[in-house]
Amino acid sequence: MMVNKSLRTIGTNYRKNCMVSEDAVPIHSKMQNSALRDVCYLVTDGTHDTPKTLKNGVPLIKAKEIVGGIIDFENCEYISYEDHLKVIARSNPEKGDILFAHIGASLGETAFIKTNKEFSIKNVALFKPNPSKIDNRYLFYYVISSKFQNEIKNCRTGSAQPFVSLDFLRNHPIKYHTNLETQHKIAAILSAYDDLIENNTRRIKILEEMVQTLYREWFVKFRFPGHERVKMVESELGMVPEGWEVNKVKETFEILGGGTPSKKVDEYWENGEIVWYTPSDLTSSNTMFMEQSSNKITELGLKKSSAKLFPPYSIMMTSRATLGIVAINTTPACTNQGFITCLPNERVPIYYIYYWLLENTSTFLNMASGATFKEISKTVFKTIDIILPSQNIRDDFQRIVEPLVDKILNLQRKNTNLRRTRNLLLPKLISGKVDVENIDVQMPNNGGA
Repeated sequence: MMVNKSLRTIGTNYRKNCMVSEDAVPIHSKMQNSALRDVCYLVTDGTHDTPKTLKNGVPLIKAKEIVGGIIDFENCEYISYEDHLKVIARSNPEKGDILFAHIGASLGETAFIKTNKEFSIKNVALFKPNPSKIDNRYLFYYVISSKFQNEIKNCRTGSAQPFVSLDFLRNHPIKYHTNLETQHKIAAILSAYDDLIENNTRRIKILEEMVQTLYREWFVKFRFPGHERVKMVESELGMVPEGWEVNKVKETFEILGGGTPSKKVDEYWENGEIVWYTPSDLTSSNTMFMEQSSNKITELGLKKSSAKLFPPYSIMMTSRATLGIVAINTTPACTNQGFITCLPNERVPIYYIYYWLLENTSTFLNMASGATFKEISKTVFKTIDIILPSQNIRDDFQRIVEPLVDKILNLQRKNTNLRRTRNLLLPKLISGKVDVENIDVQMPNNGGA
């Protein structure tokens, strides 16, 4: 597909169509109401049993492995091939199908299956679109649209464990374009944005792996430039290069905790402008840098709580439940009580702390306590030993890493803009308010599967 040309064309048409009434729909964009089951071969879900998990085997995908339209195969559990065959007798996910989280905190998370890899699903709905009625990618975009998402979430049941039944999903009405060519065009236009986002995300991952590999080479394996000429000496953490220090965290950099203003006081929240992060902000974003939070608090809310404002380019780490998620804020911010925030200084640069935190997650987990959920307190965290390299090695690491990390932030911001534009277009295209009839879009032969 001619990506840039098509995106420019649809952008022009979008601006033109946005000048008309919100209720205006082009006459030729014929729409039809049907139940979801009428446009799918199958609407089902994965196993409700709990197969025995293994270190290796067939991936078992649950709702928490569906994030931002992507299936996370790297952090999932595995089951035996025998158990896999039992699960797929009920629901066999295949390339071109759609996964939809209909149970739990991840309710509404959706992914389009792009792989031929075999895997099983647990407590996740599976939609198998009928290609004679609906383009599979078109249905994916329909499902992630705010209209569909809001309709489903507004009808969920259960407070502790939100839930939408399969019968409700099967019978849920959708209003869609009847013309398959129109569906293909809409899917191709929106996919162009996602393809760019996916490409940027791959580049980000490569850059992150490059920096983490460099950190490990220099500061874990001690193979830094000139290491052959440096003597190794005993320390509290074993053998370290001579001239390097081992200090407690409390002696090395400042840390802060967080807090939550009372939800009962509107003045703490209404029209708030102070960025206030919760662990779910970091887990849902899954990015190195954080630029916005889902909630903001007021100056009064900050003053009347234990939340602490910290400067841009501090390092936040979740300290309870999902412990060890690390991100860097790009604006002044504060957090709730589920964080330990590290403040870099001239002695300990930002990216040294960031990658030290990532490298030592297992240590923090081992030092955490708690019956309901694991938590590492600030008091305990301050007692952890950290290796401080010689000044010239610290400076060299920061100098090499900075341009790579700047590229990561730049790509992240490009993705934010691409998602914003796609999300503005999506409801207009799906509803028929933006006309694609006269747009020349080259589409995959299989409709995007």
